[in-house]
Amino acid sequence: MKDVYTKAKTFFDSRQTFSYEFRLRQLKILEEMLHAEKAAIVEALHMDLGKPNIESLLGEWGFVVEETRLTIQNLKKWMKPQRVRTTRATFPAKSKIYSEPLGVVLVIGPWNYPFQLTIAPLIGALAAGNTVILKPSEIASHTADLISNLIAKYFDPRLVTTVQGGVDETTELLKIPFDHIFFTGSTAVGKVIAQAAAKNLTPVTLELGGKSPAIVCEDVDMEVVVRRLVWGKFFNAGQTCVAPDYVYVQNSVYEKFKTSLVNEILNQFSIDPEKSESLARIINSRNFQRLMSLINKDQVLVGGRGNAEKRFLAPTVLQNISWEDRVMQEEIFGPILPILKFENLDQAFNEIKKRDKPLSAYLFSKNKEVQKKFISEISAGGITINDVILHLSNPYLPFGGVGASGQGRYHGLYSFQTFSHQKSVLIRGFWLDIKARYAPYTAKKVKLLLRLLGT
Repeated sequence: MKDVYTKAKTFFDSRQTFSYEFRLRQLKILEEMLHAEKAAIVEALHMDLGKPNIESLLGEWGFVVEETRLTIQNLKKWMKPQRVRTTRATFPAKSKIYSEPLGVVLVIGPWNYPFQLTIAPLIGALAAGNTVILKPSEIASHTADLISNLIAKYFDPRLVTTVQGGVDETTELLKIPFDHIFFTGSTAVGKVIAQAAAKNLTPVTLELGGKSPAIVCEDVDMEVVVRRLVWGKFFNAGQTCVAPDYVYVQNSVYEKFKTSLVNEILNQFSIDPEKSESLARIINSRNFQRLMSLINKDQVLVGGRGNAEKRFLAPTVLQNISWEDRVMQEEIFGPILPILKFENLDQAFNEIKKRDKPLSAYLFSKNKEVQKKFISEISAGGITINDVILHLSNPYLPFGGVGASGQGRYHGLYSFQTFSHQKSVLIRGFWLDIKARYAPYTAKKVKLLLRLLGT
């Protein structure tokens, strides 16, 4: 691994990655790879997670294609030094901010969106002019193998390379003094990454998770609400970091919500969801057993049935839930949706604010004042009003967590900035040189300087 790093560092130090032409060429190679290998990408995702083709195309392949296209279109503008104002104290001078590459970066991908969440950071890292080492998740083994093969096929190994393996290999990688580490995964592992990175003073971007809440108020179109919630919660079988983890429903529409929710689940996945081609599978047996252990049969409104051999878990809704239940003690990360009721918004808001800040938060309400209150009071990585997940899909919005749900941001311009150092540059002229700034300091000089500074 040190040899891999050394080759990447040597290539970076050659400054070949610094030019606009080089970076653009690499992004176009990536774009070519995405289109040429689309079928192989979809197949690998199906083998790992049983993903329906449409979910692979929308949530993985298509997302990365759009991100690459946006970056190609804007790269020259992003690379251009940014002119900023100059103060009286530095006059006459010009002030600019230059975006320069960081160096060798490590991207550690997760298993739930194993292609998108490994390749999307790569786009920003290449655009910023870095060399990159990818560590795809060994849990999604078919996708990891595919990424490794594709990177070797399309890219110079000194520019981008892949390291495969599990905990031992990752531990060894974390001993290397990278210039940046980008990690997507659980909060627990994120803490380990941050501790290891701190030993080398390596900056990190941590895209983590948490219990993302959804609130449903009484003034909504219930049919639309449940359609959107069912889609967002059970997309990728709930194995999505921004999926609604639980729903707070206003007491006056609680029973109506339950009825509509059950009907919508049946409508989208049929009475026998195991035969549905629209539902992904749980990644492995370990996670399947963990999810099954969260289901209290006495609380099941719909679903609750699983098939361990096929790693199938039916879309499940739990009712009569309290914060003491085990399902409310951890991020679910699966097709289980607990629902709670509330009398007034302050009650729901206060319960949410007692917990760690989530990666996402969702509100369904037509009331503009309620929307403003939600945006103002609920701290989360991102918010969508009257839908779920979609803020993640807008490359013009920064995506990232806050508090326990992560640190740093990316997508679009924000990816370029994450993998760049914003270098401040001040260029002065010689035609004005105020001698009052120089020693020996006198009261007269101080008075003059303060007058010039306008203080």
